Amino acid sequence: MKRTFLLFLPFLLFLAGAFVSCEEVKEAGKYDNWRERNQVFIDSIKRETGERYVATAEAADAMELGKLYAIQTTASTSAATQYVYCKKIVKNETGDRPLYSGYHSKVNAYYYGTYVNGEEFDGCFDGYGALDKEIPLSPEEQKQPTAFDSYAAFSVSGVITGWTAALQFMRMGERWMLYIPYQSGYGYDDSSSNSIPGGSTLTFDVLLHSFAQ
Repeated sequence: MKRTFLLFLPFLLFLAGAFVSCEEVKEAGKYDNWRERNQVFIDSIKRETGERYVATAEAADAMELGKLYAIQTTASTSAATQYVYCKKIVKNETGDRPLYSGYHSKVNAYYYGTYVNGEEFDGCFDGYGALDKEIPLSPEEQKQPTAFDSYAAFSVSGVITGWTAALQFMRMGERWMLYIPYQSGYGYDDSSSNSIPGGSTLTFDVLLHSFAQ
């Protein structure tokens, strides 16, 4: 009996190695040509946005639901002019806007972050991601935070540039999709300080809930 087992042992080890190798290839392949794929994704967002820009509070209020708009960032990982892209999917014309500093500069928000392949990397509720193209514009039909979800609190000036730029145009109670190129996110190079792959375009579903104390 022992002899039979020993005869099959090399074969079993081969199978185990094959499964491990397949898993390694699968995981490695998920991020193959990562920067190029992210550039293709954000280029498609740019084309869909066209010449729609938001530079004033009035322009933000006039945003058409479900349409992409560009917001210029004031600071980024690159010296060149950069834009973040946004899509308002819930509006609230009476909500107050967050400020960069001082009173009303801290907010509570539900958010859901995904890579261009749809993989979630962060969030506090099950929202919409990079691969969701047809998002309902009626709150009654949209995914919503549940009683088991908790919002996150943060300062407008304490988040990545892409968030900071967009938050100052949002009103409390509004929900936007944000598409943030690496220049206004976590940069082009991999970093030991976070798990975000370098060159990542990040998609966020952001629902502003309230002002934080």
